Amino acid sequence: MPRSAPWWRSAVIYQVYIRSFADGDGDGVGDIAGLRARLPHLKALGVDAIWINPWYRSPMADHGYDVADFRDIDPLFGTLADAERLIEEAHAHGIRVIPDIVPNHTSDQHAWFRAALAAGPGSPERERYVFRPGRGPDGAQPPNDWVSCFGGPAWTRLPDGDWYLHLFTPQQPDLNWRHPEVRAEFESILRFWFGRGVDGFRIDVAHGLIKHPELPDLPPRAEPAVAGPLTRRDEVRRHLDHPHWDRDEVHEIYRAWRKVADEFPGDRSFVAEAWADTPERLAAYVRRDGLHTAFNFDFLMCGWDAKDLRAVIDDSLAMLGAVGAPATWVLSNHDVMRHPSRYGRSAARSWLANARYEPEGPLDLALGTRRARAAALLMLALPGGAYVYQGEELGLPEVEDLPESALQDPIWERSGHTDRGRDGCRVPIPWSGQAPPYGFGPADATPWLPQPADWAGLSVEAQTGDPASMLELYRTALRIRRDHAALGDGTMTWRDAPEGILSFSRDPGFACVVNLSAEPYALPGHSAVLLSSGPLANGVLEPDQAVWLAVDDTPDTP
Repeated sequence: MPRSAPWWRSAVIYQVYIRSFADGDGDGVGDIAGLRARLPHLKALGVDAIWINPWYRSPMADHGYDVADFRDIDPLFGTLADAERLIEEAHAHGIRVIPDIVPNHTSDQHAWFRAALAAGPGSPERERYVFRPGRGPDGAQPPNDWVSCFGGPAWTRLPDGDWYLHLFTPQQPDLNWRHPEVRAEFESILRFWFGRGVDGFRIDVAHGLIKHPELPDLPPRAEPAVAGPLTRRDEVRRHLDHPHWDRDEVHEIYRAWRKVADEFPGDRSFVAEAWADTPERLAAYVRRDGLHTAFNFDFLMCGWDAKDLRAVIDDSLAMLGAVGAPATWVLSNHDVMRHPSRYGRSAARSWLANARYEPEGPLDLALGTRRARAAALLMLALPGGAYVYQGEELGLPEVEDLPESALQDPIWERSGHTDRGRDGCRVPIPWSGQAPPYGFGPADATPWLPQPADWAGLSVEAQTGDPASMLELYRTALRIRRDHAALGDGTMTWRDAPEGILSFSRDPGFACVVNLSAEPYALPGHSAVLLSSGPLANGVLEPDQAVWLAVDDTPDTP
């Protein structure tokens, strides 16, 4: 990628789920002090930026995604001065800082919502949120049949008879983004943080801000196009005119945000958490006058299958390239099962957007880890940028046996204890030592979620210097990616390969080969092996392995 290109077109961004990264004050919860102390790890890893999950003042009904004050840091994590010091120190390490912004809703403790409750039905204060009278003779039925993403109805009734909308928990009332005060307030919030040096924002629920003005009931569930279970195409047909997801009017908001970012120097950028039903719909978020990048959930949701992965890669590059945007690639985040545990099932299948992943079959963690190593090389070789979720570089699996008494995700309660939620991918990461808390915090501090007793070998300390470790694989891959002229943003060319093999070239002089078949594969011609996800013997790539090669030419597309 040309050195003059914006940094975000090829950046590797590390996701910090701050509660679980590092505990600096000994209360069992990660914080800014812990993050500042661990910046050298991120520097050594070789990432370009950190994305920090919400650190704003919050009652923590949804671990910070219920924001009471967007211009202050919650005392659980530190102070505004601590955040300013973190930004300064990260920049000194060459690491950019991207906090979360949560525009779909606020906390019910936000000053605006408290004013709305006090003002009563029909007041101007309530117009900033989505308040409606109920249905039925006495208004006792919700205004429509919308459901919360966390389970249960998406409406709560107040004693005065009004209902308010919350697509997540009742403590997270949805804002009315058709109101000019809401739009002006968030543009002011962006300027507040850009002025303190942040380099961009990750936008939570970017596809959800605009609701259909008539708030109609949900569309009927799609009937299969052919006999049998619903396919992804059937679900897409259902959501083409969804009343509260991915509505066209949302892009007007982001065009205004882009203008705010452009007021500041240094290529400030946005990344959208936008669930869209097709690559074309996703590309609409990242047109030249809109947001800069968007998460590629199709790649994350794809099963371990060469044909499916190639289709996702082709579709992503084609649709995003058509609007001049780079692709982004991601394997795990704070909302989904960690990918070694997804890939470690024999039925490692694709799954639908906005649907909880239900593991199928027994876990073979050795298999999942092999595939995770290969997937990392695939992801980091593709054109565009990439996201690394904390602990991914350590090969952490999902913690699937947390005791029910430890579960804290609101999904657990909202689902009536039928969905264990996302806590299993949020367990605090191990840094050192032989027993919990593994250096996450002081030895006498109990982490907010319990860590497994067998994680000593997965700590940063245990893996550092071990050439066979996941950590050293990531460190080496990121070093090569940073130094090799072929990697980062740009183009790729598929090479001829048999079924089950993904093989492509990047110019100049680079090739990536991934074996997703059940048989060994003889490596194509090359001048050197740059990096492999596992041992190579006699020039053969074993199943569930990947390799980076130096090559002398870039073959034509087969």
